[in-house]
Amino acid sequence: MYKKRTVALLVVVAMVASCLLTLTLTGQWSFAGSGPLRSGIFADNVGTGSKEGIKKIETAMQLVKNNYVEGVDQQKLVDGAIDGMMNALGDPFSSYMGPETAQQFSEQIEGSFTGIGAEVSMENGNVVVVSPIKGSPAERAGIKPKDILLSVNGESFEGLSLNEAVAKIRGPKGTKAKIKVKRAGSTNTLEYTIVRDDIALETVYARMEEGKVGVIEITEFSMNTAERFKQELANLEKQGMKGLVIDVRNNPGGVLQIVIEMAEHFVPKGKSIVQVEDKNKQREKTVSKGVGKTYPIAVITNKGSASASEILAGALQESADAKLIGEATYGKGTVQTSFSREMGDGSLLKVTIAKWLTPNGEWIHKKGIEPDVAVSQPGYFSVAPINKEKTYKYDMLGEDIKSAQTMLQGLGYDPGRTDGYFSKATETALKKFQTDKKLQATGVLDEKTAEALEAALIEQIRDPKHDNQMNRAIEVIRKEITSPVSNK
Repeated sequence: MYKKRTVALLVVVAMVASCLLTLTLTGQWSFAGSGPLRSGIFADNVGTGSKEGIKKIETAMQLVKNNYVEGVDQQKLVDGAIDGMMNALGDPFSSYMGPETAQQFSEQIEGSFTGIGAEVSMENGNVVVVSPIKGSPAERAGIKPKDILLSVNGESFEGLSLNEAVAKIRGPKGTKAKIKVKRAGSTNTLEYTIVRDDIALETVYARMEEGKVGVIEITEFSMNTAERFKQELANLEKQGMKGLVIDVRNNPGGVLQIVIEMAEHFVPKGKSIVQVEDKNKQREKTVSKGVGKTYPIAVITNKGSASASEILAGALQESADAKLIGEATYGKGTVQTSFSREMGDGSLLKVTIAKWLTPNGEWIHKKGIEPDVAVSQPGYFSVAPINKEKTYKYDMLGEDIKSAQTMLQGLGYDPGRTDGYFSKATETALKKFQTDKKLQATGVLDEKTAEALEAALIEQIRDPKHDNQMNRAIEVIRKEITSPVSNK
């Protein structure tokens, strides 16, 4: 599935700046109580208390300008004040972007961006990964949802805003970003070296599997995704497709209208796709104008499937009899809209304006959607990288040794144990691996051996036969195709 994309590196970090794709409203979409402000930054009906607050901000800025010991950049003060305002909401999906970041965000929505390929948000003062983009350098390097990013190239993110952290992660194509990561369940800090690059514009990839099972992978919901999805779906149906697997793993979301348009292919006319609840608790239900499909459908999800991906999964599960395969989704049940014109200088304010609920009225925020068929990937899919600055040998103990043992086991070399103790069995397995890779068979875990282990493991992970979730989804669809009651 990755073959069309080459190794495009993307710093989704452009979009990352506002929690990347998440779920965004564009065009004329609006909900009761959430329309655009009427005159500049502040609406006409600002109350007395609000006016006093604005005056207080202006006074503070003037005091700083008049009294601070060094020169003051007024624009930085303004940006900092707005950043602080958004941070005070305690919502990782509401944020402020300066003109440059706002432009990058717009490009992301259009389907083009540059970076390392990981959507991030700010949570409790930490830069947290929402999801690595599927097939991106970040995903291939081993970045996982919920990872906390600590620094890049030695520069700490502590005390920085999300935009400031994102700016440090970004950089010219071909340059390296050494990112330190804190991961739940790991006692050691991890470090990944990721080469920055461009990302292809494609968001939809399709193929036909044996038994006329179609597979469509959606990497995000950009403005061109619905049309591309329609084309690929029609092409599979022309080939005689009998069942469909939709893969939204590590898909961070996108534009609300787009996912609704895509869901209409499968949700029968009159059935609900999604409900949106505004700040006044008023709900608007979107119902399908489509006709639905008679063939069986499965949707593959994991904990990196967020926002619009969850809308699609929930709509198809509850209104189109689709089976969800894989892992529980991320759990982002809010809707954002962007205010750029009102800001007046190219900057952008991204604000959470509503909740979204599944057709049955379930708010999945911070819970996610549970699969109908739970399937985990092999343990080595999430193994931590090995610190290549150290060397390990018999009778040593450590997390890097544990990672090496997990890799050896996944590659078919029996290390005897996977608890981090460098045993004689581990030494023997390592020698066998070194011999097979034409390395000096020392039984010592050095830099070259660690690099060879990781390269071999990446190759194995890319092999479709080891993708448990995809294979199970295809198996489920094949069984439904051959079942006497496969039609809906």
